[in-house]
Amino acid sequence: MTTDGDADGDFEAYADLGATTANAMEIAETSMDRVRELVPDETLADRVRQKSVHATGDPEFQHLVRFTGGDDSQPVRAGARAVLDEAPIVTDITMVKAGITGRGHDCEVRKAIGNGADLAAETGMTRTAASVLELDRQGVYDGAIAVIGNAPTAALALADCIEDGTRPAVVVATPVGFVKAAESRQRLREVAGEHGVPAITNVGRRGGSGLAAGLTNELVHVASDVRDGDETLDGR
Repeated sequence: MTTDGDADGDFEAYADLGATTANAMEIAETSMDRVRELVPDETLADRVRQKSVHATGDPEFQHLVRFTGGDDSQPVRAGARAVLDEAPIVTDITMVKAGITGRGHDCEVRKAIGNGADLAAETGMTRTAASVLELDRQGVYDGAIAVIGNAPTAALALADCIEDGTRPAVVVATPVGFVKAAESRQRLREVAGEHGVPAITNVGRRGGSGLAAGLTNELVHVASDVRDGDETLDGR
């Protein structure tokens, strides 16, 4: 269904929020305007920091986001380029996949969970860790946008894959919880930094599927702005 606003091109500015009506777009734009009052708006990395605040409702979360790369904006540039190249987006679980926008890109979006059941049964490892290892065995993660929003063991498994030679285009990892969550993100940051894989993570126990989806959607939004000539991937 196409709204009058869609026909006029009025509702394309923030596709990741899903707003398609005048009222919804006004709410979305007002929300982001308020976020920009709280978070700098100078670099591509700032756009991800803004999205982290928007996704969590917490202005302090901007200080918990970490970027692995030559500069803070490098993972954002890498992610946007991957979106423009129509690289697959691979999430750890269904909830993260459901949160990825269907607009502004032509990337295949798939989830890892549901793969590797035999490996999980044989070894006793978590289903999410086994699913990451199985997809890696199939070569799925090379050049992909790897997104982990829930399972620390999936982040640890992905770190092992990177250590063994897998090279995602970018990693977005915000697994949440009290057991291994912060440690898994730290290990992923260290391994990604050592092997030159751009990554966006956060510190502390907080995180989750909504945050991971939101940050990934911002990569899509950046790519859309680049495609439209409203953003550049050089020097910002």
